[in-house]
Amino acid sequence: MSDKVRIYQLARDLGVENNELLAALDDMGVEYKSVSSTIDAETADTVKQLLQPSEAPKKKPAAKDTAAKDTAAKDAGAKDAGAKPAETQAKADGAGAAAKGADKAGAKAAPKKADAAVAELPLRAPVVTVMGHVDHGKTSLLDAIRKTHVADREAGGITQHIGAYQAETPSGIVTFLDTPGHEAFTTIRQRGANATDIAVIVVAADDSVMPQTREAIAHAKAADVPIVVAINKVDLPQANPDKVKQDLMQVGLVPEDYGGDTIVVELSAKTGQGVDDLLEMLSLVAEVEDLRADPDAPVKGIVIESVLDKRAGVLATVLVQEGTLRVADYIVSGEVWAKVRRLTDHTGANLAEAGPSTPVQVLGFSDQPVAGTVVEGVESEAEAKRITAERRQAREEASRQEIGKKGVTLADLFGKPKKKTIHLLLRADTQGSLEAIKGVLEREAESTDEVEIDIMLAEVGAPTESDLLLAGTADASVLAFGVNPPGSVVKAAERAGVPLKTYRIIYDLIEDVQKMIRGQIEPEYEEQTLGRAEVRQVIRVPRAGNIAGSYVLEGVVRRGAKARVHRGGKEVYKGSIAGLRRFKDDVREVAAGYECGISLQNYENIQEGDIIEVYELVEVPVA
Repeated sequence: MSDKVRIYQLARDLGVENNELLAALDDMGVEYKSVSSTIDAETADTVKQLLQPSEAPKKKPAAKDTAAKDTAAKDAGAKDAGAKPAETQAKADGAGAAAKGADKAGAKAAPKKADAAVAELPLRAPVVTVMGHVDHGKTSLLDAIRKTHVADREAGGITQHIGAYQAETPSGIVTFLDTPGHEAFTTIRQRGANATDIAVIVVAADDSVMPQTREAIAHAKAADVPIVVAINKVDLPQANPDKVKQDLMQVGLVPEDYGGDTIVVELSAKTGQGVDDLLEMLSLVAEVEDLRADPDAPVKGIVIESVLDKRAGVLATVLVQEGTLRVADYIVSGEVWAKVRRLTDHTGANLAEAGPSTPVQVLGFSDQPVAGTVVEGVESEAEAKRITAERRQAREEASRQEIGKKGVTLADLFGKPKKKTIHLLLRADTQGSLEAIKGVLEREAESTDEVEIDIMLAEVGAPTESDLLLAGTADASVLAFGVNPPGSVVKAAERAGVPLKTYRIIYDLIEDVQKMIRGQIEPEYEEQTLGRAEVRQVIRVPRAGNIAGSYVLEGVVRRGAKARVHRGGKEVYKGSIAGLRRFKDDVREVAAGYECGISLQNYENIQEGDIIEVYELVEVPVA
């Protein structure tokens, strides 16, 4: 046996479950961080002797009570007889894990089921969220796993909104959530992290940790889910996985290679190298997490995305978390309800029902549900309408109370600087994209006190002629993201002079909005000193006035620049330089150390010894 061996490899060699081996290590007092941690050869030999001394005591000594040991012994007998330790093993593992959890709550990799009844529930597929920086290969990785081509349909190869998919892996079914990489979709990515069991952070080997990578890691940590790092694009010549691992430590993720507990897998989504290793690690983490759900419980889930289809109407992607969603069921999400008319999986096939960890597209909502809201099952249409009406009434009442709480301030009494307003009408392809864009616009508006953004309309679907009427009345712009307006609407916008722009990439939309804001802000200027000159002789020229024969002390004197005249420490003139000569030639500027003749605009009372300060006004860029 080699000097060190990983825990999951030892469990595989011994033919036992990872949870069983972790329990044995806990009883021995061996410290570890995850199933991917390594133990030395001596410890591995001791574990092997404990778990396989003979046929009888083959199972783990994890549980500290006699009942749990008896259950484990029965499991070992079933295993020796050739039967797979399916339900019995799951129950034993769950009971043993619950007993250990009370004594060793700090073990990160061990299951933490406090209620023994949970162990009776069937296992469910893990929900894995793939997150990371833009263009680091998240969708390409999912493409390699699902053997489909989703990235080809994305604008610029960038995923614009969440997709939920299921994939068959050697270790079973895994549900994947693909979240956008751009920081504008913070809301969507945060929602994806909260709906997941395991977070996969994709980092490009040639680009290392980027701003959106840090953001994704923060969201995964906030959601308190296990993190697996996938270093992608290792096939590139400029790939540097070691640098990525070092950068990961700066954000609190210490790879196992460096003595930490973060699982890091090097792979290439393009060539397929390391993809199977990633799937194996995901299955190991899922096994340790012991993910279970009750398919007979009341239906509960979360809205991943919602779109407005021209033919079908409102379509909502729902991830079922508990219970079983069936056709003809009544469900409620926020202030909208639905009678499920059709369930469709990620391949487009119709389903009769969907159990836990299954993403489905639901047809039947009365209106678009807000992405990220909880979905709950109800008994009847009347109950669904009653619940949504009560929620709507509660929201309106809270809104009225909030308005009433706002008192009169000094700014209201004495007036406050008048803000300029940018009126916008937003149209997007999905509800999630719409929310993200609104979030971006709110942050942009908060960046300045002089401009506010008024979103007059924010709807899913293509712009309409009624939008143009509203925009024309309010002097607003229509921004469409991910949808193309009909030709008739485009022509009507041109005739009415209404700005109508369509976008496929979020970068472009943000940049245009920033330009709108900068265009509304009054420019600020600051003085920038160019130079100083001393008047040494006053030259009187008939019909031309007095010219200051000067010596440039520092910097430059430039024709047309602003100028001040200081005499005896006081400012006696403020204006501009009308003319500048060197000998008999008109020049544009004169540098330090040279003499020149300076004519000041509308000023004749120049005297010897005066100091002419030359400056210009420079516009301060908007932050």
